[in-house]
Amino acid sequence: MTALVLEAPPEPGLGTGTLRVRLGPAGGAARDTVAAGLRRAGIELAAGPCDGAVRVAVGRTPGAALDGWPEPGGGPLLLVADTFTAAGVRQAVRAGAVAMLQSAEATPERLLTAVHAARYGEGRMSYDVLVRLLDRAGSAAGHPRPGRDSPLTARQRTVLALVAEGHGNAAIARELSCSQHTVKNVMYDLMTRLHVRNRAHAVAYGVRTGLI
Repeated sequence: MTALVLEAPPEPGLGTGTLRVRLGPAGGAARDTVAAGLRRAGIELAAGPCDGAVRVAVGRTPGAALDGWPEPGGGPLLLVADTFTAAGVRQAVRAGAVAMLQSAEATPERLLTAVHAARYGEGRMSYDVLVRLLDRAGSAAGHPRPGRDSPLTARQRTVLALVAEGHGNAAIARELSCSQHTVKNVMYDLMTRLHVRNRAHAVAYGVRTGLI
């Protein structure tokens, strides 16, 4: 499976403040491995409920990772799984996952970047993985390919494609020679047009319907 495209993370322990996550109850040995990686990245594991803490769900599949959470909702969700199917990705998106990471790629550096992405709502997942998983699923479900009546402008589709490739607002602003404020406005407008909840949901929708 193609590696996630992620921006270079900050050095562990530098500029993170008190960064806490709450690790889900499922996951078995994989959970222990992720916990160790989070600690090596300088991230504190909360022993109980912690307001605003990123939730980290770990499991063989997204469904297994989400199993056993003691309460619904909570902070932003990072999901780490061994394998992702189309159904699993959709389940994770419905559960509010902002970032998804394959467990084989869950190094301390990537975990730190993914936790930061989840914390600030900057979805992170592999564009190639989404193309293989969701585009095929969307075609099977009969979703139309966009034509002249695309709900997005060319600029919005460009921004969405850059988000899918793992770029944050600063990188997109540099690429398009505009301000980060402009990028945020474009993202807000395109999410409103697509009726999606967050960046990860927007990317999933865009790939499934052929917008990107």
